[in-house]
Amino acid sequence: MQLFCIFIKIPEITQKAAENESVLRSAKNGISYLKENKGILWLILFLSAINLVASIYDAALPAMILSKKSDAALGSVSACVGIATLFGSMIATFYPKPKSKIKVICNCLLISMSTENFLLAFGNSTIIWCIGAMLGWLLIPLMNANYDVIFRTNVPAEMQGRVYSVRNTLQFFTIPVGYFWGGILVDKIFEPFMAMTENKFLHTAFGVGKGSGAAFLFFAIGIIGVIICLIFRKVKYIRELD
Repeated sequence: MQLFCIFIKIPEITQKAAENESVLRSAKNGISYLKENKGILWLILFLSAINLVASIYDAALPAMILSKKSDAALGSVSACVGIATLFGSMIATFYPKPKSKIKVICNCLLISMSTENFLLAFGNSTIIWCIGAMLGWLLIPLMNANYDVIFRTNVPAEMQGRVYSVRNTLQFFTIPVGYFWGGILVDKIFEPFMAMTENKFLHTAFGVGKGSGAAFLFFAIGIIGVIICLIFRKVKYIRELD
């Protein structure tokens, strides 16, 4: 890997004198920057909301597949996620520079949310779930690449450390929250509801018995994920980042 580094040209950056700045002061400066640059702030909130949905997905996936199929099925779906991510990274490498990076970010997330969750909800076979995993994760590397470019081109180099620290707090704190609520939603709400209901439409759509509640949850987070994408892509501050 180090051999390839000699072919990478690293641009020179003018270094400024380091300030004797405390951690709290740095955090305050990062927050102040985001208050003045609402496009970056709204983009962070967008990904924060997506991470909440994605972490609920992560918590519910094993519960549904292990209830309906086996650990081999779960392993197959997880493998497809890795394969899709690998191919997605290749797509991100060779994808031409887009006219609108924000549209690429929004469209990639919209495709991800509107495919995998619904195939997991309505599908009842390992093959369908694997197809859903491939569609859901294939464009995530492309989204991440454009997301990173937006940050690096819009945030001054001397502020990136502060802004990235605040970003990581706001964007990723929803992940443990999603894990927590994912387990509760499956075990305490959706599974008991599907066990008690006699609604034939729900039984036909999501199945009967263990795992049907988790399937219903995937349908719910699929709807929520699509709504989040449609709402945030209309935020003018985000569109102005292009």
